[in-house]
Amino acid sequence: MTLRHLRRAALVPLVLLATACGPDMEEQERPRPIDPEPVLSGPTSRLPVEGTVARGEKTAWEVLRDRPEITPELLAHGRERFEIYCAPCHGIAGYGDGLIVRRGFPAPQSFHQDRLREAPAGHFLAVIANGFGAMFPYGDRVPPGDRWAVVAYIRALQLSQHAEAAALPADVREALP
Repeated sequence: MTLRHLRRAALVPLVLLATACGPDMEEQERPRPIDPEPVLSGPTSRLPVEGTVARGEKTAWEVLRDRPEITPELLAHGRERFEIYCAPCHGIAGYGDGLIVRRGFPAPQSFHQDRLREAPAGHFLAVIANGFGAMFPYGDRVPPGDRWAVVAYIRALQLSQHAEAAALPADVREALP
């Protein structure tokens, strides 16, 4: 290579670098998520294909299959999650009389009606994840393990309000009026 060729070879990257960096580089044209895409004639952001599951997330069937053992720790965790996410609307005892309802929001259904006492656990898991009626979905806020804890606590609430007196221990039955 001659000296002339070496100068040209060194000059090309410098010219490219000088033309690429301008004062307006941080204010380039870029598509916004809701802007129409000029080539494909649709929004620039695409929805994921139906049924797509993010890495590390469980599918609906895996959530149903991985039912945890009900322990006092699980119920305590479920109570904590229930009081954070559910009690504002459903109330502490699950009757649908939470603080939000007292301020004019539509009342959710009581967990103590026959239809919900007989509903399978999968119904509650689906409602927590996907919402129901005026309730918005909590799937992105409540992980699957916590959903199971909340469902276990809802079942404990239902049992606490509709237990048969004959099923209670003798010392508890004696304390009843």
